[in-house]
Amino acid sequence: MTRRSALSGLLVGGLVMAGSWMAMPASAEPVPVALSPSLAGQLLSADSQAGSQAGSDRTLVMVHGVTLADAQRAVTATGMRQVTRFSKIGVVVARGTKQQIEAARTQPGVTYLEGDQPLAVHAASSEVVTRSTSLVATRGLEARHSLVGANGAALDGSGVSIAVIDSGIDPSHPAFAGGKVVRSLKGVCLDESNTDTRCLLDMPTGVDTDTLSLGGHGTHVSSIAAGRSVTLNDGSTVSGAAPAAKIVSISTGAAVVILSADTALNWVLEHHAAPCGPAVSAAVCPPIRVVNNSYGPEGGGQFDPNSAAVKLQRQLVREGVVVVWAAGNAGGDGSKSLTNPPAQDPTGGIISVASYNDQGTGTRNGPVSAFSSRGAKKQPSTWPDISAPGQNIVGACRAYLLVCSTGLKPQNGPGILDVGSYNTLSGTSMAAPQIAGIVALLFQADPTATPAEIENALKSTAVRYPYGAPYQRVGGYWTSFDKGAGLVDTVAAAKALGAHAH
Repeated sequence: MTRRSALSGLLVGGLVMAGSWMAMPASAEPVPVALSPSLAGQLLSADSQAGSQAGSDRTLVMVHGVTLADAQRAVTATGMRQVTRFSKIGVVVARGTKQQIEAARTQPGVTYLEGDQPLAVHAASSEVVTRSTSLVATRGLEARHSLVGANGAALDGSGVSIAVIDSGIDPSHPAFAGGKVVRSLKGVCLDESNTDTRCLLDMPTGVDTDTLSLGGHGTHVSSIAAGRSVTLNDGSTVSGAAPAAKIVSISTGAAVVILSADTALNWVLEHHAAPCGPAVSAAVCPPIRVVNNSYGPEGGGQFDPNSAAVKLQRQLVREGVVVVWAAGNAGGDGSKSLTNPPAQDPTGGIISVASYNDQGTGTRNGPVSAFSSRGAKKQPSTWPDISAPGQNIVGACRAYLLVCSTGLKPQNGPGILDVGSYNTLSGTSMAAPQIAGIVALLFQADPTATPAEIENALKSTAVRYPYGAPYQRVGGYWTSFDKGAGLVDTVAAAKALGAHAH
């Protein structure tokens, strides 16, 4: 045997040996991918009748793939019915039986299977107060009157759209007069008869979409973020944090659940640059720079980096959109985390908001709200990022809607028919849109800022009000498990990004 043939034999033998060793796992059963906790629970209670095709036996599932094509192939191969897809993050939403979902766990290219679950809006009980003072506490009113943005206009949110994912909006309310709502959509994913795979229907911007069992919540939240300045019949003035910003309202439809919320986030991801379409100018319908999320699971939960919500929000941040979350209304003592799971994302530009109580005076030295969800003392990743007024906030409402009827101080708007059209509500649901509106002001101050730079401006300039847990130095910021970096300071944050005096 020549040296060359001996070497060839050695190499071939080596390849055969390696191939034999490598072939062992290939002949074994594929390892099923992980299930989200919600889906695992649903499958335990699902009807396991083999081959059942009854609609009631089909479960909503989000199939995560290495690529979108992988997820689509898995849905097709297992016989599930596609509902919608989140193209940029490789997720297909489908309905399937227990057997089909189990089969999808071993399909090539599938990385995770996630279930649906109900979410709650983060509104809490209210107390009677005489006026809304939140813009004094945040120095938002001072910023509007003393600073100008990069566009030369007063710092009022002009040139920015805010997406509000919630129960909907009543665009006929005086808070939204003058073309405030530039686009309105309503979710239909939960309607099994729906064949529109976008899962969202365009609604005329003059149509009320806030008519669910949670009706009024979205209208109130939207007015806190970007309602125009309105003088009530008692002479007091109510305004959103960014009164010149535009609103893109996305109603979650029949209920606030993970699927409807994620579908809304996905729509923002796909349309934020031109939310009204390329034919409508940015002057009329500005890009979405911030999205508000005042909902989440009751009592918080564990952060899931594999979830569609987290993948969507991280892509939004990469594309220049800040994502704001209500921290939750579960209170707590720091022994465990009760904050909203996706809000725990450490990615810069994803902001978790605690509720501050300005005590009806605009004080900047008050307490954190007792209902505001605390993180775990020993897990800084679960702590809120910042606080904003969320207790006793006056906003747009309709007295006949369920959420609005829980308010304890209905007030009449400017018109003769505006009876009980404003009310006082509390919750981190009310604190989050304060921050969303302020983020719009900061993008007006510096349109080139990244979401991480926006978050840094907010946290590095926050007022460390003394109530509650002590502040600790974590990740470059002074922060705490109950109130984050402290109370937002709009003037200081805007100046940090280049806003200047008139």
